[in-house]
Amino acid sequence: MTNQQDNQSSGYITLLTLVAALGGMLFGWDTAVISGTVSSLDAFFIAPLGLAEYEANSLLGTLVSSALIGCVIGGAIAGVLSQKYGRKKMLIVSAALFFISALGSAIPEMGFYAIGSSEANQALPQFIFYRILGGVGVGMASMLSPLYIAEIAPAKIRGRLVSFNQMAIVTGIIVVYFVNYLIALQGGESWIQTLGWRYMFASEMLPAALFFFLLFTVPESPRWHAINGHDKEARNTLAKLHGPKEAELEFSEIKESLSHHTSGKLFSFGLMVLVVGILLSMFQQLIGINAVLYYAPEIFKNMGSGTNAAMLQTIIVGAFNVIFTLVAIFTVDKFGRKPLMIIGALGMCVAMTALGFSFYTESMGISVLIAMLAYVAFFSLSWGPVCWVLLSEIFPNKIRSLAMSVAVAAQWITNYLVSWSFPLMNNNTYLTEQFNHGFAYWIYGGMSLLAALFVWKFVPETKGKSLEEMEKLWDNDTSSENVVAKKSLA
Repeated sequence: MTNQQDNQSSGYITLLTLVAALGGMLFGWDTAVISGTVSSLDAFFIAPLGLAEYEANSLLGTLVSSALIGCVIGGAIAGVLSQKYGRKKMLIVSAALFFISALGSAIPEMGFYAIGSSEANQALPQFIFYRILGGVGVGMASMLSPLYIAEIAPAKIRGRLVSFNQMAIVTGIIVVYFVNYLIALQGGESWIQTLGWRYMFASEMLPAALFFFLLFTVPESPRWHAINGHDKEARNTLAKLHGPKEAELEFSEIKESLSHHTSGKLFSFGLMVLVVGILLSMFQQLIGINAVLYYAPEIFKNMGSGTNAAMLQTIIVGAFNVIFTLVAIFTVDKFGRKPLMIIGALGMCVAMTALGFSFYTESMGISVLIAMLAYVAFFSLSWGPVCWVLLSEIFPNKIRSLAMSVAVAAQWITNYLVSWSFPLMNNNTYLTEQFNHGFAYWIYGGMSLLAALFVWKFVPETKGKSLEEMEKLWDNDTSSENVVAKKSLA
């Protein structure tokens, strides 16, 4: 391939990656938009019910976390559906779900009560339904966007391109924080509680519509075409992506990988590959990142910050998330996946241990902020983007969509459990008396150490390997002991 052809192909692949990564941005947007609306939803939907304190708090928790139910469902079904109908078509479905959820969450009474009427606050079940629907879109996009990018990307820059998806997620989170803030400035507290929160949810309609229409301009994954016997379409797409010469070589590798005598069922390459994928997903959550991001303002309040200072510090945390995700994008194909994952996990272990001791010894100074920022920095250059890179790479072609779907569903379930358990540990009277809010961070530090050991022992290095080369690690003809040995040496 000439330099001119190479540049044209790289530019085309980058454009396709940016379109697919919009799914990641909507993932971040949808999961974070709720942060600016919690008090308004409480006032609009729950306060009028006159419930006792426990029942009211429980209902508010259900309302806020309802999207996670949809995330588990979306992650679980995306594999089967994308294997049957294609990656592109299911990404289009996820974009439609984002749009419908944004519109329905903004005006949940639509079709049941007059919009904006005094009865609108009775549309709580409809609101929860639309949030679950949006969660299904999030769950599907969280699996399909990195999967699609990995299946179109050349091996030498695949890590960087898949990392764009994580960059899009954290960008979506930061953008929606500012969108919520700008909307909140348009009126007082009463306006926000009646109308402002609606605009916050409706803000997602624009990027969702953009994602929906742009997806019609991208090709279907060539590997999906090959898996389904569409050889001509697979060759044509590969030629557009990599040029005619490289396309034939890659097509031959793909067809060879599909000729293996495996059924394409979930366990046709053995149990180990699935276990590794699930544990990668679970450790990404067990190290505590979403407890830190979801509860950052409360953490800073525990160290004595006022509300405004806590919000400012939370924005600083978000900025570190973006900056160090950029570091990962430019290093993942240079240093490899395993070194970044191990260094990141060990760094998070030290940061979480230090944060726990800062709370335990009541050293509520700058050390807490430094520990938090160090933790987020290590996560953002490792387990944030690189975990998604590995999940999109390690599964063989025939089972990639199914296996990745199981791993992503496990990730969302673990996300829910960690988010649910953090306040139980952080606000427990006994644990607070004994450890002064430090206990949960020591748990996350211990999980980070286990995550480093897990990657070192069981996760293969995938830097520079084609997706078809990766498949040989999990060949059923090889014994489990040899597979583990191979991986340990990788």
